[in-house]
Amino acid sequence: MTIDEKAGEFTRLHSLFTFHLGVAVALSWLTSIYASFYAPWVRNIRPLIDPSYAGQVESTWSFLFVFPAVLTVAWIMSVSGREMFRHMRIFKNQVIEFAIAGALAFAVFYLAIDRAVTALSLGL
Repeated sequence: MTIDEKAGEFTRLHSLFTFHLGVAVALSWLTSIYASFYAPWVRNIRPLIDPSYAGQVESTWSFLFVFPAVLTVAWIMSVSGREMFRHMRIFKNQVIEFAIAGALAFAVFYLAIDRAVTALSLGL
């Protein structure tokens, strides 16, 4: 594979990844904002979800919006750091790198949606 083919493959994978990450960012924000209209706004939402929980205090604000914020930062870094990511390599195969990044982004997206649905179930 020549350098031009590698650059073309990276550009294709990067544009697919950033597009889908952008969709995930938009969906996570929309779901969290929608859930915020129905969720109880309390200082500590954890005991409402699980009454036996006696751990760290987490407000409704941080419970709903921390994962969409993380996804947004990741998306901005991905879009703005394209050339840096092109030169930074962990594995020889670019598909493996994008698959790992996609799996991690999906896990954070899942957690954001799960928290929003949990807050929705408390409010409804």
